[in-house]
Formats: sequence, C-alpha cells, structure tokens
Amino acid sequence: MRRIAVLDIGKTNAKVLVVDLATGAEEVLARTPNVVRRDGLYPHHDMDMLWAFALDGLGLAAARGVDAVSITTHGAACVLLDEAGALALPMLDYEHDGPDELGAEYEAVRPGFAETGSPRLPLGLNVGAQVFWQARAFPDAFARVRHVLMLAQYWSFRLSGVTASEATSLGCHTDLWNPWQGRFSSLVSRMGWAGLFPQVRKAADVLGPVLPSVAEATGLPVGTPVLCGIHDSNASLVPHLAEAPCGVLSTGTWMIVMALGGRAVTLDAARDVLVNVNALGQPVPTARFMGGREMDEIMGGRIVEPSPDDLAAVLAGRVMAMPSLHPDTGPYPGKRFGWIGGEPEGGARMAAASFYAALMGAECLDLAGAEGPVIVEGAFGGNAAFLRMLATATGRVVRGSGQGAGTGLGAALLAGALTAKAASAVEVLPESDALWTGYVSAWREAVALR
Repeated sequence: MRRIAVLDIGKTNAKVLVVDLATGAEEVLARTPNVVRRDGLYPHHDMDMLWAFALDGLGLAAARGVDAVSITTHGAACVLLDEAGALALPMLDYEHDGPDELGAEYEAVRPGFAETGSPRLPLGLNVGAQVFWQARAFPDAFARVRHVLMLAQYWSFRLSGVTASEATSLGCHTDLWNPWQGRFSSLVSRMGWAGLFPQVRKAADVLGPVLPSVAEATGLPVGTPVLCGIHDSNASLVPHLAEAPCGVLSTGTWMIVMALGGRAVTLDAARDVLVNVNALGQPVPTARFMGGREMDEIMGGRIVEPSPDDLAAVLAGRVMAMPSLHPDTGPYPGKRFGWIGGEPEGGARMAAASFYAALMGAECLDLAGAEGPVIVEGAFGGNAAFLRMLATATGRVVRGSGQGAGTGLGAALLAGALTAKAASAVEVLPESDALWTGYVSAWREAVALR
C-alpha cells in the first residue's frame, strides 16, 4: 500500500485527499462545506450531497492512482438505516436541542461516567441521547431501523456494502461503549438496541472491495479495499501512539486534548473530560473545548497574523479573553466570555484570541493528566502565538505540525506504515520572559475570580 485515498467528513468541512505513504505528502483534491439542512423533521446533514461529493472526489483520486480507501469523520454522529440500507431517519445534527427535550428520561437510563467515560453532555453530543430521542419522538420511523452505524462506518458501508461497528467512534462520548472492558455499555442492552449494532471491527480492518457501482462511478479499480474507518481525533492520534508519554491536541472545530501514557488523575466529568478509545482499543483520557469555533467567533472569521508589536501590546497590557463563548462545553462550565484590559482589534485581537486558546488547551492537558512533549495537530499547529503561549503555560516543549489536520495521515496509516522519515515539527520552548509568564499567572487568577 502506497497511495491512500481518504474521505474526511468533518463537522464543518468535508474533504477528499490522497496520502502518499512513501513520502508522507498529503494532497487535498476536493473540499466542500458540510452544510446542515433546516428542512424536514429536524436539522440534519445532507447525505445525498456528501455522497455525490465523495464520489466526485474519489474520482479525482482514482485518476492519480490509489491502493485503498480510508475514512475518518467527526464524532457524536450516527446514521439509522432500514432493511434496504436507506436512511430510516435523517442524520441528526448533534447541535440540535431536540434530545434535551427528554433529558430527564434519558438521564434515568444512561450509564454513569465510571462505566462509559462519557460525561453527560448537552444537545446531541451523547449519541445515546440522540438515538433515545429519535426512538421516542419518531416511533414509527424508528421501528424500521435495522442498523445503527457510526458515521465513519456509514461511509465505509456506502463504499463497500459491508456494515460494521468500530471502537474509536463508539468510544467518543456516546454512552454506548465501555472503554475499560472494550464492549458495548449496559445502555445498549437496556434499551434493546444490541441487535441494531453490527459486529465490532478494528479501524484498520478491510471491510471489502469497493462496490461495482462505486468503481464504475469513480474509476477506482475493482477490488480497491475499503477500510473500516476511524473517528477523526483518534486519526490524529495514530502517528503518535508509539511516542507516549505525550499530549496530543487535535484541533479543528473542537480542540481535543488527549493524554497518551500520562499520569493517573481523577477525571472530572463536569469539566468536559472524558475517555476516548484509540485505534488499538485502549482508553485515552481526554479533555476538550470548542477551540476552533471560539477562535472563529472571536475573530468574526477574519484570521490575521499578529505582529511582534501586537504580541507585546497584548502581553504588556494584560489584554485577556475570558472563558467561554460556549459555556456548556470545555473546562470552565458556566463561565461567560468577556474581555479584560479592553477589547482589542486586528492583530492584537488575534494575539489575545490565540493566547486564550492556548491557556484553555493547557488547562485541558492538566485535566487529562498529560505528560511529556505536547504535539499540536490541525488548524492551531501553524499558529506561532498559540504555540509559544501553550509552551509557556505548560512548561513543556510544544511541537507544531503546521496547518495539516493530522487526520488524513492518521487515517491513511491504517492501511500501512509511513516509509519516509516524518517531516520535522516546529519545536517551541517555554518563554522565560516575565511578560509571558506573568500573563499566564494573571489569566489563571482572573479566571478563578470570575
């Protein structure tokens, strides 16, 4: 296996890329917004649009020559299929508040954090809450459900015709999985759902070749293998599984902070801490917040490069963003966003936003018990101000991967090892300047007082 086509369905964007395992190079061939539709029963993802996009993108990949197809997708997502493999219900957008309507009833049946490593999350962020609500709100349609597929395995099913379950997606704060014992949680049997979940397969398992109809539509050779697929944050973790102890920040819409081989800590479910499952089936203490979403909202979508003068002004003036724009998630639940030291503009605003994200990331690393170097994958991996503040706040070396998401390479590595020497990451050491260290202390004190 050398050239791997990766279908990457993120919460905000979908991509098709090709990863060359001989060089580590990634080439994005197609990208489209993952738009949520507001028509129909409830807000839902446009699966027909995404399928057409996937076929077009894989056609571009086939023209370049690929040896396998791998899939990675965002979590908190499942698809309900009928006997014919069609949608029994639209794929719910996890930001819809419908599941909250039955919050008390769901709370009475869901397993505790000690069993699943899943905190009770709002909206549809627990997949169990999604399925519970859909079953109650739409009983006739739910009666037709024959398969519950996690999102990555839905796409591998569309490509191969083979249904499967997989632990990295099931173990993503779903309430459906016991990460300590590597099996379905008590919720699945309690609700009578056990027969709806297909056999559990490994993320790297080949489910089968592409369907003849897919080969015809894309130009992929008949016999091209389709891998089972993986949750996107855990895809980012795949290249680093042998580097423990370390902390890995997978950054995009969410900043997912994972501790590999870290110290034993008591995980605080009330602070958006949970247990993920890596591609080897091992539990991974994890903390998170909506880093990319909050950065985009702070900046109004206008990302600029702060100058040295911008950095100095923010540090000296102790201009600080306080958590959180999304107070139902992240390490500081209930705290509301605000500015200290005035509301900056332009490059200074970018500097303050980057510092804020870094300090939130440092808190997440501590909550998860991370030790050793810190590796930043994805959108924040090329943000120098963020990397410098993260190194300073943690007191550890930080390795930035550049702008690459990390998910594409990780998903491709399920098909085979990287034969080239990995590109050197940018290493950032903690700052000793009192402007930097004082800013860290002042921010933490201000958060504690709010």
